[in-house]
Amino acid sequence: MASITIRKLDDEVKARLRIRAAENGRSMEEEARTILREAVGPEAPPENLASFIRECFAPLGGVELELPPREPAREPPKFD
Repeated sequence: MASITIRKLDDEVKARLRIRAAENGRSMEEEARTILREAVGPEAPPENLASFIRECFAPLGGVELELPPREPAREPPKFD
């Protein structure tokens, strides 16, 4: 495991870290590890754009669209 040293940490930040650690029942060191772990976390997989759009608009409900009947394809042009 690696170790790091954080220099010039504000006293106010250290005090808030100590309070947060106590509230979560952890040591300051473990709380700092948890914060760093959550901040950098695992790399997110690339999102599928269609799935992302569907997720965004799903809570709004769907819309049923009436599709027009398909017509036969037209004849391709002739280059005689």
